[in-house]
Amino acid sequence: MDFSKVKLVVSDMDGTLLNPESEVSSRFFNQFNALKEKNIHFIAASGRQYQSILDKLHSIKDDISIIAENGGIMKYNNQEHILLKLTRENVQKSVSLLRNVEDAYIVLCGRKRAYIETNSEDFISRFSKYYKEYAIVDDLTKVDDDDFLKIAVFHYESSEKHILPSAKALKADLQVIVSGENWLDISHAEANKGYALNILQQKLGVKKEETMAFGDYNNDLEMLELAYFSYAMENGHDDVKKTARFMTKSNAEEGVEIILDKLLNQGL
Repeated sequence: MDFSKVKLVVSDMDGTLLNPESEVSSRFFNQFNALKEKNIHFIAASGRQYQSILDKLHSIKDDISIIAENGGIMKYNNQEHILLKLTRENVQKSVSLLRNVEDAYIVLCGRKRAYIETNSEDFISRFSKYYKEYAIVDDLTKVDDDDFLKIAVFHYESSEKHILPSAKALKADLQVIVSGENWLDISHAEANKGYALNILQQKLGVKKEETMAFGDYNNDLEMLELAYFSYAMENGHDDVKKTARFMTKSNAEEGVEIILDKLLNQGL
C-alpha cells in the first residue's frame, strides 16, 4: 500500500491507541518522533476529557493537536478552541431524563472539570481513568460556572442495551452516540470528532487522501469517513468495521503501531 501522501495521522485513544491497561506504548512515542521528522502531524481524538488526554500524552503535548469530548473542544497550535457547547436547557432536560435510567451514572463534562452526583467508590475508580479533573456535587443541574461540552453516561453492563433506548428521546435536538461498551455520550447536535477533524484538516491544508485515521467505536465513524486510510481496530464495533476501508490488529496487539511502522518504513 502506498502511504507516501500521508501528512496527517489521527487516532482515537481508548480501545485504539491505549492498550487494555489504558497506557500509551513506548513504541508509539518512538514512532511519534519519526512522524515529526517526516512532517506528519498527529492528532489525538477522544471522548476523553481534555486534561486526561494531556496527561496520557504529556511528553508530546506541545507538538500535537487534540480533539477532546468527542469534538466539543480542540487544541491546535497550542491554543484551545471550544467548538460546540450544550445549553443549560440541554443539560437540565438530559439529566432529568437520564436520572430515570436504572443503574446509570451521569457525568457532566465541563471545560474546567467533570461533575458527578454519586459517591460510589467503584464508579469513581472507573470514571477517574477518563477524567483527571472532577468534582462531586449535590445536583448536576445546579452547576452554572462552567462551559458544558458533553454529558457522558455509564452503565456497568451495556450502554447500548440499557441507556440508549431512553436517550433516543434526546436525538431530536442533540447528538446521542454509543461511545463504548459501557458509555454513551450526549453532545451538541453537530458535535463529533469528524466536525473537529474537518476544521483541523482545513487549518493544516491536508486532504482526505492525505489522512490516516484509527478508531474502534461509533463515536469514531465521522472521523474515519474523513480519512482515505481509515482503520478499524480488530476489537472494534461492527459499525466501525463496516465504515473503515481497512482493519488492523487489536489495541492489545498494538494495532495502531503496526500500521505506523508500515507508514514510517515505506521506501526503506
